[in-house]
Amino acid sequence: MKINSTVILTLILLILMLGAGSVSAFLGFNLGSLALKGVSTPDGRPTTKFASAKTNNSQQPGVTLLKEEEILKIVKSRIDGKGKAAKSEKLEDDDEDINNKKKPQEKPQEVVEEKPQPGFPVNAESEGVTFAVQSARYSGGDLLLKVKMQNKGKDSVRFLYSFLDVTDDKGRTLSASTEGLPAELPANGPTFSGTVIIPTALLDDVNKVSLSLTDYPAQKLKLDVSDIPVAR
Repeated sequence: MKINSTVILTLILLILMLGAGSVSAFLGFNLGSLALKGVSTPDGRPTTKFASAKTNNSQQPGVTLLKEEEILKIVKSRIDGKGKAAKSEKLEDDDEDINNKKKPQEKPQEVVEEKPQPGFPVNAESEGVTFAVQSARYSGGDLLLKVKMQNKGKDSVRFLYSFLDVTDDKGRTLSASTEGLPAELPANGPTFSGTVIIPTALLDDVNKVSLSLTDYPAQKLKLDVSDIPVAR
């Protein structure tokens, strides 16, 4: 009886498949066992956990537990140290207070007013507005005239200092600028101070100067300050 070649081939394939499956199963089992080496199932019993924890703690080097008495001593020493530091700070503050009380109170320095220069002040008044030149001095190539202004009238007064006329004792007109003078004097207001500045190059052989100022724009008053001594 002849065996069919197809049957033989089929049998050979089955044998090869079984052999390959057996080899792969054996290799997989070996690999899995190698991978699971050192892995154990967790112990769910709490008593076992506590016992293992105690044994681990007892085996760890360098871990010491302090007694209750030692802890209390440490806390007490720290509290005493803080108390002593606070007492020392309080004593230092008390000493500072005593020293401050013992120190005599310094009296405020009295403001000494400058003595007026000879021939000053030179005053002018119109409609309740006063204009006074308090002093004259030379500084940095300029003549500085210290001026005070006050409005004692009932209405405020405005000024435009570009209209300030400055003339010397020979009748010549001099250029001048102002600094610190208010643009408006309020009614019954305080005294305002400022400076009229005249270049010294214009004051050769000049002994006296005169100032003339009027309000703006009404021009109801006129302040004429004459014969201000400026000789050097």
